[in-house]
Amino acid sequence: MKFISKIFWILVFFAFFSFALKNDQIVTLQYFWGYELSAPLVVLLLLFFVVGAVFCLLAMAPTVFRHRRDISRHQKTIASIEQQRLAEKEAIKRAPAPDGIDH
Repeated sequence: MKFISKIFWILVFFAFFSFALKNDQIVTLQYFWGYELSAPLVVLLLLFFVVGAVFCLLAMAPTVFRHRRDISRHQKTIASIEQQRLAEKEAIKRAPAPDGIDH
């Protein structure tokens, strides 16, 4: 499976690389207030891809941190339940105290 995965990623890399080689024309993006940015098409596409990925990570961050906090809380609960089970097993193993011998 690793071999097939590596072949797939090599093919994807070559597809993007050939795309970059064939699309090296300069394009101009026009923004508000007369601001313009001229760069090769591939560079602009890569830039917008990276900006989109960063926004995606920022949007996912609160959910990821909430899930990590929940996992930590559940692990603490599991640890306390396991300690209770061990204490109960030890209590069962101990011999009961003899009934009242008074001196």
